[in-house]
Amino acid sequence: MTPELTALTLAALLQAVQFALYAVPANLELGPGYTMSARDREPSKPLSPRTARLGRAMTNHFEGLILFTIAVVVVTLAGQSTAFTAACAWTYLVARVLYVPAYYFGLRPGRSLIWGVGFLATLLMLLAALF
Repeated sequence: MTPELTALTLAALLQAVQFALYAVPANLELGPGYTMSARDREPSKPLSPRTARLGRAMTNHFEGLILFTIAVVVVTLAGQSTAFTAACAWTYLVARVLYVPAYYFGLRPGRSLIWGVGFLATLLMLLAALF
């Protein structure tokens, strides 16, 4: 397995961890009556700010994971895996791991800077595959 595919696999597992980090407190705060429903109505109370941030961080990772997956697939199928693209893949993964606590604790501008590092690493992978 290439380093990029390994990083992608770990990023997918991170998504599962983020789901659990969000789902447990959300279920405790909203109760299973709401969380197991079709959610046709708004919850009777809002999530705590930190639990809501965990949900937004999870959603953000879903969005970032799409572009990162494309980058990994392009690099892998094009046979363009290099030390540079591997470093970019690991940079993306580290940034995503750091992003979760940064978002949870409301670190500004750190959260945005960490996001930017991961996004830039993904873009550089795509560019590297073209050249």
